[in-house]
Order: sequence, then structure tokens, then C-alpha cells
Amino acid sequence: MSDAMQVPMDMITLAQAAPAQQANPLITLLMFAGLFVFMYFLIIRPQRKRQKEHQQLVSSLNKGDEVVMNSGLLGKITKLDDDYLELSVNDNVNLKFQKSAVHAVLPKGTIKAI
Repeated sequence: MSDAMQVPMDMITLAQAAPAQQANPLITLLMFAGLFVFMYFLIIRPQRKRQKEHQQLVSSLNKGDEVVMNSGLLGKITKLDDDYLELSVNDNVNLKFQKSAVHAVLPKGTIKAI
């Protein structure tokens, strides 16, 4: 039995006696920089591009434009404020939305064609 106990103790002693290797701080720094560059090009840059395009779309809205809202609702803009727009969805139905809820501007006459 003492031989069976001796083997694991020798392994533990060997593992403790092995010199610890220190990581090179330059490699660690390069890994973090590479991760940041990867995240920038894969996530941050495309999201900023989409935000910029949407901001241009919202700022270019005019009275009479036919739009699709994020909810899928189609309508024609009848009134514009700073942050809100009024949408005519039927002859007697006008709804008020935030400008940021606009998904896309449709070509003129699309609603009548549908």
C-alpha cells in the first residue's frame, strides 16, 4: 500500500517543482488589440453605418412621402414635427408616430398600387 501512495505524491512533488512560465506581456497586449480590431470591424462599424443611414432617412422625410413603419404599417405622411410625424393610413384615420419608427420610404404611388 505504501507503494500506491508513493506514486501520486511523487507526481505532485514533480508538478510543484516544475518552473512556472510567465506569459509575455507583449503577446497578451497584441491579443487584446486583435480582439478589439475584430470586434470593431465585425460589430461596431456595421452598426454605426446602419445608424447613420437610418438617421439620413429620418432627416430626409417630407410631407407626402409614403413610408413603411417598423410595425409593417403603410401610410402617407401628412404632418411633420421635430420628433413626430402624422401618418394617413386611410381616408379618416391619421396616426401619430415617432420619426425613428420609420423603416423605409416607398416610391410614390406604391400604396395605391397595393
